[in-house]
Amino acid sequence: MSFLFVHVVERNFMAYRRMWLVFLSGFVEPVLFLLSIGVGVGKLVGSVTVPGVGAIPYDMFVAPALLATSAMNGSVFDTTFNFFFKYKYAKSFDAMLATPLGTTDVALGEMGWALLRGTIYAAAFLATMLVFGLVESWWAILAIPASMLIGFAFAGAGMAATTWMRSFVDFDYVNIVLVPMFLFSATFFPLSRYPEALQWVVRVTPLYQGVAIERSLVLGDLHWTLLLNVAYLVVMGLVGVRVAGKRLTKLLTP
Repeated sequence: MSFLFVHVVERNFMAYRRMWLVFLSGFVEPVLFLLSIGVGVGKLVGSVTVPGVGAIPYDMFVAPALLATSAMNGSVFDTTFNFFFKYKYAKSFDAMLATPLGTTDVALGEMGWALLRGTIYAAAFLATMLVFGLVESWWAILAIPASMLIGFAFAGAGMAATTWMRSFVDFDYVNIVLVPMFLFSATFFPLSRYPEALQWVVRVTPLYQGVAIERSLVLGDLHWTLLLNVAYLVVMGLVGVRVAGKRLTKLLTP
């Protein structure tokens, strides 16, 4: 197996040294949501009942979902907007392919960087949760690998989708998908609060898989069905990488 894709990760790391404020913005957003909704609104909501756990404070309910969202946003941002700019306008990939790098190396390198970025955001947010006393179990240490899995799934899907984008106008569709998922993937409300028909819709959304995994790990409520959530995200990421690699070969190879 070729490890040339590491040079793509290195290139992105070097580029962000001069854009560190943009990088740091990914830390701020989930913390603001936690303070405003988890802590602020949580004072009004009180406690939330979670099956298998019982009643917990609202901020403790919301925090793991925001952890999953942080991993999603960190990877999606790089594999959609940034990926498209480098492909369409900066022609970075054309320059990379003039070296020994192949299209698969480019795809893996871009995904590797997105995973690294999403993992850093997730680790920083988990540390914030520890400071606020929102971690109930030592299983939470696995929340970081879980965040990498979430990032892998969304990075693959985002990169594959971006290969079909024609202009930045098309990215409105990305927000149309991400925003409802963020709001309605049992992020702020228990699944039991949704109508039964809508519950099944929520259960098959990608972000819900990540929210279910992170919430179970942070609260220490592990069960075998988490394997289904893991399998869902693994397949999603693998399919995304495969599609993105083939599409890049078609678009960038004469």
